[in-house]
This record gives sequence, structure tokens and C-alpha cells, in this order.
Amino acid sequence: MESTQNYSSKINQNELFNISKFVVIENFKHHTDEVFPNNYNNDISSIYREEMNYLSNSRIFAEKTSKGDIIGTIRALRWDFINPLPIQKMFGINPLECTNGQDINEIWHIGRFAIKKEVSDLRLLKKLMVCAIAPICEHKDNIAFAECDAKLLRILTLMGIKAKIVGASIDYLGSETIPVSMSYNGLINFYEENKHLVESEELDQDLKTSFLPNSVVFSA
Repeated sequence: MESTQNYSSKINQNELFNISKFVVIENFKHHTDEVFPNNYNNDISSIYREEMNYLSNSRIFAEKTSKGDIIGTIRALRWDFINPLPIQKMFGINPLECTNGQDINEIWHIGRFAIKKEVSDLRLLKKLMVCAIAPICEHKDNIAFAECDAKLLRILTLMGIKAKIVGASIDYLGSETIPVSMSYNGLINFYEENKHLVESEELDQDLKTSFLPNSVVFSA
């Protein structure tokens, strides 16, 4: 695997489109033996438009090689309780009905996870997950939702991330996709064991003012 390099620039519209394209292409490469549907460009455009709408409340993380090629992405979105989350649009699931009456501080959504098919690196997976779940692990009453590929869900479970299935699966971007919730208690052990993989300044980013520090964070 090529070595990664640090970056320090503001996100721009072109970068967000490239990330959207990367997510779609890598999902189909992983799950359909690189057989792309005729309309996959529509998926790229749809994801790009959706992420543009979410940008002010998002932290988008990417890992690049020294040549500037993206090898991994993930996004954490803080819900504003107004705009519908992907889990609502895709599954018709109301996040507030999945909290079992517990006190809620913030609701987050984790999405746009992808790792380049040619890259086999468990450390990279853990690093991206640490970046995404860091804001959830800041308060015991935070919770996150995600639409998770079935194979990835099994890997996350083996790594110590405890996710609760909250609905029936669907086919999305070439794979069986399952709606899940992840509480602070289900994430904090994994986070504490692996947060050393990411520099602390990368995790302490304000959504409105942050820049891309040391390697992986794209942030609005």
C-alpha cells in the first residue's frame, strides 16, 4: 500500500463530488465484481446533492495516498431534527422512535464509508471509524444511525462496535444494506482502544470553522 500524506485545506465543491464518486464506484467494485449498472452516474449525482445539503452539519473524513488519490472516506452528520436523514428517506425509520425512551443529547448519522478495493488495511478501517464516532463518544446520551453493508456489519461487530439492527435490509449500491443504531455505550470501548490511531486535533473540530488537519478530515 502506498504511504499516506497529510493535507490542510478547506473542503470545496469539487472535492465533495470526487468523494461522492469514490463512494459509489468503490461500493460497486466491492459488491458486484466491478459490474456497474447503466445508471450509476445518477447515484453519484444523488449522493453529491444530498451531501451538499448536509455540508454545514457534516464532518467528512478522507484518507489519501502521497499522490493525492483517495483510499478511504467516511462522513459524520449531526442531525438538525429538520432535514430528514438517509435512514428516514431510505427505510422510513424515525430515529426518535428508535431511542427506547432514553435521554438524547445529539443524534448523528454515519455514512459514505468506502475503502478502495485494492487496499487491504484493517488499521485504515479503524482509523476512519474513530474519526466518525468521535463526536458520538463526547456525551453519554449521544446516538448514531447508519445504513451498513451486511459484511461490514459483521466486521464491525468482531472489532467490538455494538450496533443494533432497527429495520429490514434493502439492496443499495450493490449490497445488502441494514439500518442500525449505535449508542455511546456501544461505541466507547472501541473508541478508547483505537483513538490513538488519530491525532487529537483531528477529532476536536468545530463544524462551522474547521479545516483539514493532519491527514483525514474534510469538514465544513
